[in-house]
Amino acid sequence: MLQISATAKKDVPKGASFFNEVSERILGKNYDLSLVFVGNTLSRKLNLAHRHIDKPTDILSFTLDKNSGEIFINLPYSKVKCKKFDRVFSNYIKFLFIHGCFHLKGFEHGSRMDSEELKIQKEFNV
Repeated sequence: MLQISATAKKDVPKGASFFNEVSERILGKNYDLSLVFVGNTLSRKLNLAHRHIDKPTDILSFTLDKNSGEIFINLPYSKVKCKKFDRVFSNYIKFLFIHGCFHLKGFEHGSRMDSEELKIQKEFNV
């Protein structure tokens, strides 16, 4: 089950169908996922508390247990960073969500994760 909320005030993506379908495809239908769209302040606080990095970031993923987790996507930071990856904002948010789901599945950065992400990106036209 996917639950979406937002503390960010601008640019919150509309429609949950993409996020629902992708999370079920990667994590399974029985996975409880919370997706929160945040701003720079909360992103920075979470990044400092959990990664000891005192700056905002575009995405943070936290595994709560085997069948549940949380993803926090920083909308203002992502709006700037998407240009560095030559992606439009809405596409970059989808790209980040896929990336976060694979981290919740237990993947770490590397060629295997890249390969699996690319399959889902192609499947969902991201």
